[in-house]
Amino acid sequence: MTLKRALDVVVSALVLLVVALPMAAIAVAIRLTMGRPVLFRQTRPGRDEALFTLCKFRTMRAPRPGEEALATDAERLTRLGRWLRRTSLDELPTLWNVLRGDMSLVGPRPLLEAYLPRYSAEQRRRHEVRPGVTGLAQVQGRNDLSWEEQLALDVWYVDHRSFTLDLAVLGRTLFAVVSGTGVSQEGRATRDEFRG
Repeated sequence: MTLKRALDVVVSALVLLVVALPMAAIAVAIRLTMGRPVLFRQTRPGRDEALFTLCKFRTMRAPRPGEEALATDAERLTRLGRWLRRTSLDELPTLWNVLRGDMSLVGPRPLLEAYLPRYSAEQRRRHEVRPGVTGLAQVQGRNDLSWEEQLALDVWYVDHRSFTLDLAVLGRTLFAVVSGTGVSQEGRATRDEFRG
């Protein structure tokens, strides 16, 4: 087991133990306000573009008849969902993905499978490592960065990754979450934002 993988397993397991009761309370709140399912599951490409199922707490109500899911994201985001995103608590279930080995604590954020054909050869290199719960692009400008700049930072991380860099990214992420400053909406990009 590498040092990076050991950090992933130890930290994710400890955090899941500590937040087990809050996670149960969040699950109950989602069930009462939005119904089932409690978790949002979506297929994403991971390391070597192998597909895995990403799990997060659900933050949006289901589309009503006639509503297009992607076009109505803002309208379907609930009050509870908005709070979960603002506090990044919707990301807690992704720690299961880390324990399973689908993801790492730090790495390029896993984006939609639909984006795969749009990457340049250089941008596709972001999949040479496990995707992360947080990443360099998320602490290095977040939503102020263009799509191309975010992908360039992902590739830079692949080429310069180290245990020290991971600790620095985790520290900056923790500060951003605790302070509530510049919390990324996970690059919740629409299809139009990707120029590939």
